[in-house]
Amino acid sequence: MTALATPSPSTVDAVARGRVRRASRRRLVVVALAVLVVTAYTVSLMVGRTSYPPGDVLRVVLGEEVPGATFTVGRLRLPRATLALVAGLGFGLAGVTFQTMLRNPLASPDVIGISSGASAAAAFAIVILGWSGTAVSLTAIVAALTVALMIYTLAFKDGVAGTRLILIGIGVAAMCTSITSYVLSQAGAWDYAEALRWLTGSLNGTTWEATVPALLALVVLAPVLLSRTRDLSALQLGDDTASALGVRVERTRLVAIVAAVGLIAFATAACGPIAFVSFLAGPIAARIVGPHGSLLVPAALVGALLVLVADLAGQYALGTRYPVGVVTGVLGAPYLIYLIVRTNRAGGSL
Repeated sequence: MTALATPSPSTVDAVARGRVRRASRRRLVVVALAVLVVTAYTVSLMVGRTSYPPGDVLRVVLGEEVPGATFTVGRLRLPRATLALVAGLGFGLAGVTFQTMLRNPLASPDVIGISSGASAAAAFAIVILGWSGTAVSLTAIVAALTVALMIYTLAFKDGVAGTRLILIGIGVAAMCTSITSYVLSQAGAWDYAEALRWLTGSLNGTTWEATVPALLALVVLAPVLLSRTRDLSALQLGDDTASALGVRVERTRLVAIVAAVGLIAFATAACGPIAFVSFLAGPIAARIVGPHGSLLVPAALVGALLVLVADLAGQYALGTRYPVGVVTGVLGAPYLIYLIVRTNRAGGSL
């Protein structure tokens, strides 16, 4: 029997130094992303047709009365910026959860039909049923959860294979998109405009009534996903390997899907399906942080930064005001193509 070779001390030291460098880089990137998110959030509160200094904004946030700023910052900008932050965190965290769990960058709620299901239900509620406000949001939440359950059930056969789930999800997404198109074809001018504004993904007219449920969902569900960081990372090695490492594969997958779908459902119900955020947050985070370690926290921060910056650009940088979903769609599609082309040229996978 041949004895296993013992690594030399120099090799062990090199591996240890590499781990320390990667950990240091990861901490630095996460801190930098957090600072950028806080900066973008603060700028969202300060900038507008009337700009206010940081001191006035802080006083309003602390509950003091500041002439002019109390209404503009406290009633208009604060709910909008908070929803942008919450939705971005939720979209980014949910998207990278699916991508990590199923080991495929296409396994995003944008692609596999969950967002499409919520959109179709919301359009039906607005145009056919004549509902608005909270009723539309609740309909979108129930539809997202129902579509996710249907996709999971159809994909389950001695477990859930990532490719099978993605293909079924794409088919369900196409069906939901067809339903949305049909419903819009039956809409009157007013209902069509209202449905289209919701389907595009918009933070216009945001109130605390819409923001608080999404915030509560993030507070409850994000810790569930973060507590599964180790198990989700193990799933990247394959179901058999993860099971050998002590991970309860199907239970972990089911809990992760429920939590991620809940985040998507509540965020979508609050502001509509903001395009490409959940799709791109993970790949962007992976490019910045590197291939090692969990991407849950970095992707959540990238998602929040994308929504906050896109909303600022849509309001003030393009000459006219655009919904945030239009900006993320315009910027996200070319960047996605760039990532795919760059990866193919490098001979890797996204």
